[in-house]
Order: sequence, then structure tokens, then C-alpha cells
Amino acid sequence: MRRLSRHVGTTIFFSITLALLVLVGLDVVAAIIDEAGDTRNNYQFSDALVYVGTKLPSTIYEYIAFSSLIGCLFGLGMLASNGEVIVMRASGVSLLRIVFFVIRPVLLFVLLAAAIGEYFSPYLDQLADGRREYLRKGDSALDSSSGLWNHEGTEFMHFNAVFPGGVLFGVSRFQFDDDRRLQEASFSSRATYNATEDVWVEENVSITRFEQDRTETDKQITRRWDSELTPEVLTLNILPPDSLSIASLHQYIDFLDQQNLDNAQYKLAFWTKVLQPLVIIGLVMIGISFVFGPLRDSTMGFRIFIGVVIGVSFRIIQDMLGPFSIVFGFPPVLAVLLPVFFCAAVGLYLLRRGG
Repeated sequence: MRRLSRHVGTTIFFSITLALLVLVGLDVVAAIIDEAGDTRNNYQFSDALVYVGTKLPSTIYEYIAFSSLIGCLFGLGMLASNGEVIVMRASGVSLLRIVFFVIRPVLLFVLLAAAIGEYFSPYLDQLADGRREYLRKGDSALDSSSGLWNHEGTEFMHFNAVFPGGVLFGVSRFQFDDDRRLQEASFSSRATYNATEDVWVEENVSITRFEQDRTETDKQITRRWDSELTPEVLTLNILPPDSLSIASLHQYIDFLDQQNLDNAQYKLAFWTKVLQPLVIIGLVMIGISFVFGPLRDSTMGFRIFIGVVIGVSFRIIQDMLGPFSIVFGFPPVLAVLLPVFFCAAVGLYLLRRGG
């Protein structure tokens, strides 16, 4: 039985890996073409390759669920086409045990997705975006069409590029008085965060002060900048919710709750990440049930086509229910769980019929 389990597990594992390589490869090619058309200044084609490569873990994370579905349809379908599933059933191996054989290698990809989403994607996504924006604009003057805006009290700030660990490039700061009149504008080529003293240190600072009838200019090599802004807060602001780790999302949701601010978008991203393992298992269950049910005698190409249709349909439903939960105010966890429950229910029903 152990040898049989290893054989089925190995087949499913390599089938999912193959599906993942194909899907990620197609996405990478499309991303390179897209980035190549947006090269300018110091951002060249080689930098576009580095950008796409740095974002690769996020791409893998995005396609793991889809690949698990396609891989199970392909691998289990191949075993069924070769008559191996029939031999297993005739030898007394129950349908439930075969499902267990299939689920075991899928759990490896579940763990891979959890590790990527929690530890790799947030850092690498910020690094990739920060490096791209730096090469496009660097320490040049303000470009309000991109970068990050932030305000603290009566001061408004803009950063051309934000790197992980507290490194900013192209820092523009605008200080207003209580009557919203501009008092001071400054620009620094770079600012780094000193974690020991909890302060920022600006470099190559140009300052313009606005008096009633004149302006004063000043230049400083370095300047201390006291601010409540931290690298962690910048990460939350620069990255979209679905690129943040579960821990960061949980902390930020609590913060928004304390401030009585809307956090529905972050709750949706939080539950999407937390329940990602159930999403993968749900898709795999419906894939397994199709091989033992309606697709038992179908060709491999048709099975893969059905898998693509199911995966795309599942993604569309998820993308629709998420915004619906925000607009209509029902719990975001339901928006994530409803498609999973539907897939699991259909899968169990077809498995019972196929058994």
C-alpha cells in the first residue's frame, strides 16, 4: 500500500508541478512583454527581467490553486486512462483512500503557498516595485502620477520609490499652516530610517521657506526628520492588501478598527489568504470527482479544458463575491467560503455517485 501511495503521490506531484510551470511560464512571458513596452530612463530591458523575476514568488502563489486543479485532472486522468485506477479499485482500494493518496502531495503545495504568501511575497513585491520606480525616477523631482503620497498633521509627503527596511528615494515634503498656506517645501534625494532612535535621516536636502513677501532657500547635507511614519506603515500603504502577509493584515485590521475606519478590503484579503488552503482542497476535490464521474471516459485534452473552465469560473465568482461583500456589507469570510463549499459539495456528490 505504501508503494501504491508513493506512485499516485509522485504522479500527482509532477503533474501539478508541470501545470504550475506552464501557467507561470505563460504569465512571465506576458509580464516581460508588458514591462518591455514601459522601459524608460534608467529602466532598461534587463531591469524588466529582474523585476519580473523578483515578482516570481507572487506569480507562483497566484497560480498554485489553479495548477493543483489542472494537475490533479491531468495526473489522475492519466492513471485512469492507463487502467491503474481500475486495478486499484479491483484490488480493494477504496475510493476514499485514493482521494487521500491524491490529497497528500497537494498539501505540499498548500504549505508552499502559505510560506510564499507570508514570508516572501510582501518583501519581494515591495523590493521589485521600489527598484522599478527608483530606476524610472530615482532621486528626481516630484512625479505625482506615481509613487506614494502620505500626510501627517499639516504636512504632506510624496516618495518616488519605497524600498523595504526603511529606504526612501525622492522625498518631497510640504508643510502648511492652519489656514492651509504653504510654509515650507523641501526635497531630499534619499531618506533612511534609524531604528535605534526611531527617526528618519534625509540626505542632500533642498529647502524653500515661504515668507509673506519673500522666499528663503537653504541646502543641507543631512537633516533629522521626526515622524510617526515607520517602514511597517509604509509597507501597508505601498502594497495592495492581497500582497500583505496574514500577520500584517491582522495588525492593520485591528488598527483600522481602533480608528473607526473602513477595513472591509483588508478583511477580504485576510480571509482570502487564511482560507487559501481550503480553496485549493476544494478545487482539487471537484477535480478528483470529475475524473471518477462525468469525465471518466473523456480524453485528456477535454479534462484539461474542463479544468481550465472550472478554474476560471471559480476565479470569476471569487472576484465578484469579494466586492459584493464590501458593497452590501455581508461578512467577507462568506465571500471566500461560499465558492469553496459549493466545490466541496459538488465534489462529494459526484464522488458518492462514482463510488
